[in-house]
Amino acid sequence: MAKKVVVAYSGGLDTSYTVMYLAKEKGYEVHAACANTGGFSAEQLKTNEENAYKLGATKYVTLDVTQEYYAKSLKYMIFGNVLRNNCYPISVSSERIFQAIAIARYAKEIGADAIAHGSTGAGNDQIRFDMTFLVMAPGVEIITLTRDKSLTRKEEVDYLNAHGYFADFTKLKYSYNVGIWGTSICGGELLDPTQGLPEEAYLKHVTAQEPTSELKIKFEKGEIVEVNGVHYDDKIAAIQKIEEIGASYAIGRDCNVGDTIIGIKGRVGFEAAAPKLIIEAHRLLEKSTLSKWQQYWKDQVANWYGMFLHESQYLEPVMPDIEAMLTSSQRNVNGTAILQLRPYGFQTVGVDSDDDLTKSKLGEYGEMQRGWTAEEAKGFIKVSSTPLRVYYGAHPDEER
Repeated sequence: MAKKVVVAYSGGLDTSYTVMYLAKEKGYEVHAACANTGGFSAEQLKTNEENAYKLGATKYVTLDVTQEYYAKSLKYMIFGNVLRNNCYPISVSSERIFQAIAIARYAKEIGADAIAHGSTGAGNDQIRFDMTFLVMAPGVEIITLTRDKSLTRKEEVDYLNAHGYFADFTKLKYSYNVGIWGTSICGGELLDPTQGLPEEAYLKHVTAQEPTSELKIKFEKGEIVEVNGVHYDDKIAAIQKIEEIGASYAIGRDCNVGDTIIGIKGRVGFEAAAPKLIIEAHRLLEKSTLSKWQQYWKDQVANWYGMFLHESQYLEPVMPDIEAMLTSSQRNVNGTAILQLRPYGFQTVGVDSDDDLTKSKLGEYGEMQRGWTAEEAKGFIKVSSTPLRVYYGAHPDEER
């Protein structure tokens, strides 16, 4: 019997070559599996299925893990206000982990002998796929033709054409990865560190009819429940609505320079209206509803959570522990955050929350104190200064 191989199939050049080569040259029973974390439209998935069979696949499946991706990753990135380098929503990094988990699960389900993916040897994705497969599907062979054969795009296209498969695999100036948590953009001007991306590099442009508009996002225990007064049980639908609103103002554009897992630095552009708006709205609400030390420690562990996601350490046993802490921190993050949108940007306006700690009966900052007297304030200040008075009393000549 022919060996079974599951190909992590996106419909792109590398995975198309992989499907055909393994079917025709190696005689594998090829199962082309597209793991969808929210980045594929229904039309794209239908095209993927048709093309997979043209390439020689025995079977094609779409593994829809969008809701799982939210429940096991996006939710915690919102809880943690996770932005890599305080800039980049961890979109592709986290998507790849859940795509790899879905592929490994499917490979075990059908008793596959091997798993194949199209990553090169110069990027992060090879690590995310390989590490996940090694842990989740131990003993299953990992095949990476593009990496192992050092294939060029021309070699792959020529092979497909020679076997009667023709598609538009033109090498574009920019490459895009579109997902529920943002679109990454590589290539073009980004290869020159002195340049940013021009307007035409972005997929979404200003289409809003009004010069400004108000966006209200309501959270319950840190999760989105309403967008502009409309209730959402489906969190993915809520994210998509916020993306639609924010993208009409071309909000969320930026470039990030980061450290790759393999040790080199990489530069990526992105447009991510929903992540930027959601995270800043959530952060604004937290400022009013969390204590000082809740915010401090949550920020520390959330930073590690984001790094571990990026570094392909989602399966590290500490991750559920961090998620538990992040979840606990959200018990009073309830209320509505109000943002003002404008072309290419936005500003935070305020919050409306029953858990707002600024609504204190003890006083208003800079206005009036009710929980202590003037003499008590002076005593507090004097006691607080004690360590400094001790130090500078012992070192009177030391200057700052």
